[in-house]
Amino acid sequence: MDFQDVVRRRRMVRSYDPDRPVPPDVVERIVHNGLRAPSAGFSQGWGFLVLDNPADIARFRDAVRPEEGPENWFAARVESPLLIVPHSNKDAYLDRYAQPDKGFVDRSDAWWPAPYWDIDTGMASLLMLLTAVDAGLGACFFGMPVDRIDAFREAFGVPPQFTPIGAISIGYSDEPPRDLRNRRRPVDEVVHRGRWS
Repeated sequence: MDFQDVVRRRRMVRSYDPDRPVPPDVVERIVHNGLRAPSAGFSQGWGFLVLDNPADIARFRDAVRPEEGPENWFAARVESPLLIVPHSNKDAYLDRYAQPDKGFVDRSDAWWPAPYWDIDTGMASLLMLLTAVDAGLGACFFGMPVDRIDAFREAFGVPPQFTPIGAISIGYSDEPPRDLRNRRRPVDEVVHRGRWS
């Protein structure tokens, strides 16, 4: 299957077959491919928490479930055989760019045009999503309530320098296929050639 086939099949899945775990070799391939993502200065300022048993996934739901409006958060009701929580580590980038070959010894983030620690972790997450789809799985990247991040950190022993940017649910889809082509924005609305307008 080529890249275009993977992109055509890609869709966010929120309902998974609870009786079909993701095989360990597929989990390893998903993680391995994510770790090959590009990173600014080869900083690799990321960390990934892999949850692949029902008790850990239940603990995740409990940790991120807000008291008000939990039904508004997929994180609070996710049921999948595999969750991967990608974390970014800003300090890894500031430390890397303070080295002699980069020269930003003050470790300031003021000159960064965008938070590459989050961007690079997002790129790694996308590679994991594409690998999952390539393996015939469904997957969904979703957000976590910001006011539950401390509870999540405590539940899983996440060091303070690592910040979750979301989570990825993965499993065998339990949803009927959907065609979302008519909801995609037209190319000429989002791609600008030579000049924005």
